[in-house]
Amino acid sequence: MKVVESAQLCPGSWEVLTSSIPMAEKLTIPLISSSYSSSPSPSPSHSPVTPLLQDLFFTPNSTPPHLHLTHSPPPEHHTVPLSNRRNPSSTHRLSPLAHRILETLIHPSFDSTRLPQILHPLLQQPSRDSLASDILGIIKGLGFYSEFGLALSVFDWVHSRHDCVSLLNGSFLVAGIVNILGKAGRVSSAASLLNKLENDGVKVDAHTYTSLIIAYANSKRYREALNLFKKMEQMGCEPNLITYNAVLNVYGKMGMPWTKIIDLVESMKARGFVPDLCTYNTLISCCRPGSLYEEALEIFNEIKLAGFMPDMVTYNALLDVYGKSRRPKEAMDVLRQMESDGFPPDIVTYTSLISAYARVGLLEEALELKTQMVEKGIKPDVYTYTTLLSAFVKAKKDELAMEVFEEMRAAGCKPNICTFNALIKMYGDRGKFAEMEKVFKEIRVCNYSPDIVTWNTLLAIFGQNGLDSEVSGVFKEMKRAGFVPERETFNTLISAYSRCGSFDQAMAIYQRTLEAGVTPDLSTYNAVLAALARGGLWEKSEKVLAEMKDGQCKPNEVTYSSLLHAYANAKEIERMNALAEKIYSGAIKPHAVLLKTLVLVNSKIDLLEETERAFFELRSRAISPDMTTLNAMLSIYGRKKMEDKTKEILNFMYESGFTLSLSMYNSLMYMYSRSEDFQKSEKILREIVEKGIKPDIVSYNTVIYAYCRNGRMVEAKRIFREMKDPAPVPDAVTYNTFVATYAANSMFAEAIDVVRQMMKQGCKPNQKTYNAIVDWYCKLNLRDEANSFAQNLGNLDPHISEEDKCRLLERIAKKWSCVGL
Repeated sequence: MKVVESAQLCPGSWEVLTSSIPMAEKLTIPLISSSYSSSPSPSPSHSPVTPLLQDLFFTPNSTPPHLHLTHSPPPEHHTVPLSNRRNPSSTHRLSPLAHRILETLIHPSFDSTRLPQILHPLLQQPSRDSLASDILGIIKGLGFYSEFGLALSVFDWVHSRHDCVSLLNGSFLVAGIVNILGKAGRVSSAASLLNKLENDGVKVDAHTYTSLIIAYANSKRYREALNLFKKMEQMGCEPNLITYNAVLNVYGKMGMPWTKIIDLVESMKARGFVPDLCTYNTLISCCRPGSLYEEALEIFNEIKLAGFMPDMVTYNALLDVYGKSRRPKEAMDVLRQMESDGFPPDIVTYTSLISAYARVGLLEEALELKTQMVEKGIKPDVYTYTTLLSAFVKAKKDELAMEVFEEMRAAGCKPNICTFNALIKMYGDRGKFAEMEKVFKEIRVCNYSPDIVTWNTLLAIFGQNGLDSEVSGVFKEMKRAGFVPERETFNTLISAYSRCGSFDQAMAIYQRTLEAGVTPDLSTYNAVLAALARGGLWEKSEKVLAEMKDGQCKPNEVTYSSLLHAYANAKEIERMNALAEKIYSGAIKPHAVLLKTLVLVNSKIDLLEETERAFFELRSRAISPDMTTLNAMLSIYGRKKMEDKTKEILNFMYESGFTLSLSMYNSLMYMYSRSEDFQKSEKILREIVEKGIKPDIVSYNTVIYAYCRNGRMVEAKRIFREMKDPAPVPDAVTYNTFVATYAANSMFAEAIDVVRQMMKQGCKPNQKTYNAIVDWYCKLNLRDEANSFAQNLGNLDPHISEEDKCRLLERIAKKWSCVGL
C-alpha cells in the first residue's frame, strides 16, 4: 500500500536542503479579509523502485517502529495561531437568526440531512444584502470551527437555489468559500468549484480569483497561481491591489529575476495602483531567494519616502534577506535599528537571526541568541528549534542536533514536518538509511504528509550517494503522490544526477525545467554549473554563465567557484589563472569561498606557486582557512615532499585548535611514503587507529606502496593481510601496487599470481594491471615474453576482450619501437 495517498503541504515549510529556515515564509501577505478595496488606494496596509525505495514507500498495514518523536497528532494547520484568532461571528455582523443557525450547525448533535430546513428561514431576510451577509458570516464561522465540509454544503445550498443565484455574481460569498477551502488545504476542490461556477455562468470577480491565487501560493503551487492570474486578465477581470501583492508574493517564492518583479510593479502602477506597505514588505521578501540585500535596502529606504513607516514585518523581512545573504552583522544592525524605532524583537526576529548566524557556521553565536531570546521572555518555537537542529546537521554535529531535539521535546514543543525533514537529512547524509526510513514512517504516525521539502531532501540524499535509480524512483513516487515539480525540485534533480555522474540526465532535467516554463534562478544556474564543473565542461559552463547574465541573474561566489572547478578539471590553466586575476584584483569580489576554491583547485592540479599565492591572499585578508583549505595545503606540500612546509601547516592547525582529519593523515602518509622515512607511514596508520579513526582504502594503499617502493615485500604483505573486515577490502590499486613491484623486480610469475588472486577475490584487473607487466617486459628487452603474455592473456583472464588484447600488442610494438630508436 502506498504511504502517501494524498499530500498536504505544510504552511511555512523550510528549505531544509540549504539547512536554514526562510523566515520570509512566515511573512506572507494577509489573506482576503471581509473588506476589499478594488480601487487604487495609497493608504497603508499591514501584512499579517528499488528494494530501498520499496521499504520506504510501500509498507504493510502495520504500525511502523516509532522513534518516540511524538505520539500526539499535530495541531491543525492555521494560517494564524489560534491564540490570535477570533470567531468571525464575533466581528462579522450576523443577525440574531444567523447566529442561532451557526450555533445549531456546530453543535455535535447536528444532523446534516436537516441543513436545508435549518437554512430556509434565512430566505425571509428583508434584503439581498442582509441574506448575503448572513450566509457569508455562517460560512466563515464554520471555517473557523474547521467544519469545512459543512461550509461547502452551505454554499452548495445557495448555489442550488434559483432564487439565490444572484447572490453569487461578483459577491464576496464565492471568494469566502474559496478562501476557506484554501486554508483547509483543499485547493483542488476550490479550483474545481470555481471552474464549475464559471461554466454555470456565475460572474467571478477579482476577489475570488485573488483568493484562489493566494490558496495556490500557500500550497506552493506557484505556476498554477500565475496561470490563474493570466487567465484572470484574459477574462477581462481587472486585478486589484491585493491581487498584485499576492502575485508579487508568488514571484518572490519562485525566485523570479528582479527585472520581472520590477516589471510587475510598473504594470501595477500603470493601472493606477499605488504600492502600499504590504507591497513594499513583499518586495523586500522577494529579494531573499537571490540574496539581493542591496536591492532590499533600497526598497526599505523607499518606504519612508512613500509616506509609510516600516513595521515589524518590514524589519523582519529585511533582516531575513541579510541572513540569507550570509551577512549576519548587517542582520544584527537591523535588530538594533528596529529596537531604536520602538519595535521589540519577536520570535520571528530571533529565529531569523539565529538562522543568519547558523547559515555561516557561527553556531555558538546562534545558541547565544537563543539564550538571549529566552531571557527576554520569548519562548522558542518549533521553527527556532528546527533552525538550530538543521544547523547542527549541516555542521555534522549529530549529538548536538539530537540535544536540541531532546530540549525541544522537553519544552513540550511538538515537531512539525520541517523537523522531520531535518532528521531525514541528518540520517540520510550519514548513510543511515534504516533510521531515515523510521523517520519517514513516523511522519504518517504523527498525522503529517511528506511535503515538497521531504521529497527534495530524499532526492538530494540518494543523489549524493550516487544512487541514480533511487533518485528516479523517488521522483516517480513524488509525482504519484500528487506533487507537481517546482523549481526547487528541478534544482535538486540536477544536483542529484550530476553527483551520480549522470551529466546527460542532469542537463536533460535543466532542459525540462525550461520547457516547463520554470524560470531558472541563482540556485538553478549554480546547480547546472556544478554539474558541468564535475565533467570539466568549461565551454558549456561559460555559455550558462552568459545565459545567466542575460537573464538578469547576478552570479555569486558559488557561480564563479564552479567555473574555477570546471577549468581545473579540464586542465584549462590559463583560463583559471585569468579568472583568478579578476578575483585578486577585485573585479570579482574576492569572497572567502573563491579564495578557498583557488587554493583547492590549484592544489588539485599540482600548481605549487599558484596554491601558495591563493593561501597567502586568504591569510592577508584575515580569512581563517577551513579544514578543506588546510588539507589542500598539506596535500600539495606532501606530494612535493616539502616536509618543513608541512610542519608549518600542522603547527598552525595545532595552535588554532584544529583536529586532523583522515584525509590529512593520508596526505602525511603519502609524503613519507615517497621519502627516506617511509616507515613513518605505518606509524601514522597506527596513530590514527589508536585515536579511534577508521583508516580507509587510501590509508592502507599508501603504506603498502611505501613498503613495495622500497622492496620491503614482507611488510607490504603484512599490511595487506590486515585488510579485512572491518578494514577496507583491497581494490585494484592495492593489487596493482604488488603487480608493478614484482614486475619491476623481474618476478613475473609472482606478478601473474597476484592477478589470479585478484580475480579470485572478485576484483577486476584494469588496464594498469596488464600495462605494468608488459611495460617491464619491454624495459628488460623481453619482447617475445611480452607478446606471448598479451596473446595468451585469455588463459589468465577469460573476460579479457580481443580489443584489450590488441591494445596491449599495440602498446608493446610502440614501446619496442621507442627502444629501437
